[in-house]
Amino acid sequence: MPKIFYHHPGGATDVIDAVPGTSVMRAAITNGVDGIIGECGGQAMCATCHIYVREDYIGALPAMNEDEDEMLDVTSSPRDDERSRLACQIKVGPSLQEIAIDLPLTQVEP
Repeated sequence: MPKIFYHHPGGATDVIDAVPGTSVMRAAITNGVDGIIGECGGQAMCATCHIYVREDYIGALPAMNEDEDEMLDVTSSPRDDERSRLACQIKVGPSLQEIAIDLPLTQVEP
């Protein structure tokens, strides 16, 4: 079963065993991981599932599409051109058996 490591800004880590085909966002919401909201339900329309992918996993990800790229320009926490992705656009499965991500400080403007 694919494994997702959610690293929180304060140092805590949630580790989730996810069903293959599940997005990093959906696994977080289903398992009560704080730090990912996913307001749009995974349609790449809200940027409330912004994450920073740890460097060791960036090469295993699918290419970013235009919608995701545009949404990353309006995230609450700063965009990192190398590591920022939307968790709704990354699915775990046969080609991605493990991923580690860092959660941003905030998903919405205060």
